[in-house]
Amino acid sequence: MSLALARRRTSPAQTGVRYGPVVVAAIAFALPIFWLLVTSLKKQSEYGSALFPSVLQWANYELAVELADFGHFATNSLVLSTAYALLAVLVSALVGYGFARHSAPGRGKLFMLVIATWMVPNLVLFVPQFVLFARLGLTNTYWPWILWGLSGSPFAIFLFRQFFASFPRELDDAAEVDGAGPLRIFLQIYMPNAGPAIAASAIFMFLWVWGDWLYPALLLRQDNTTLAVRMANAYLDPHGNPLQTVTMAGVALYVLPLIAFFAFAQRFIVRGIVTTGIKG
Repeated sequence: MSLALARRRTSPAQTGVRYGPVVVAAIAFALPIFWLLVTSLKKQSEYGSALFPSVLQWANYELAVELADFGHFATNSLVLSTAYALLAVLVSALVGYGFARHSAPGRGKLFMLVIATWMVPNLVLFVPQFVLFARLGLTNTYWPWILWGLSGSPFAIFLFRQFFASFPRELDDAAEVDGAGPLRIFLQIYMPNAGPAIAASAIFMFLWVWGDWLYPALLLRQDNTTLAVRMANAYLDPHGNPLQTVTMAGVALYVLPLIAFFAFAQRFIVRGIVTTGIKG
């Protein structure tokens, strides 16, 4: 008993070595957020000079919402991000299931081809995609994102393939004995137990569209564009000078949906890590 208690006791130096880097990393990540929030509450004249605001300027948030027409363009971003994430996750899960659980000639080579497309930068593909969408008359519509979602994501396909490959083969055998086909097995067995993979891939798919500026700026017009594009040129005074404090307030509001979505999806990731069994 005394030996066990001695092992549990740690000196302050050991505690500092163990938790010191974590505290330093947490402070390093929190400082930009702290600076953003403090700056968003300053007067424009205090930007770059005062460390803290003399009087909290909550009106910056009202002005940020008004100048950027926040409700309209945030709805555009939310609809576009959600539609793409849902389609990309569903298609990628189906493709990953096929790679993981079904054998076919050339399966390994085809999977390597999918992974190879993951390594190609999006900017390399943008020009031919833009020409194609322009010739098909799909510019200033949300169809490019719908088509991208229907094509899946190489990252999500890889994630689902690795996740589904860890499932015991007995699940497939038992379902096949009951007369279930591949699609029914996928929908009733694999998808209900793929919470961690679904949550992780959905976060990345949603963030890609919500935080993207280039594609909406070139493919969509002002009324149909996203909040990121609108905010890039909305916070200016009558003389064309940037309003930095109002911009910081807009950025703080811009990241709120991302924090809420991550907080919602995180519980599924944690639940999948903690739960070791497979649901029936």
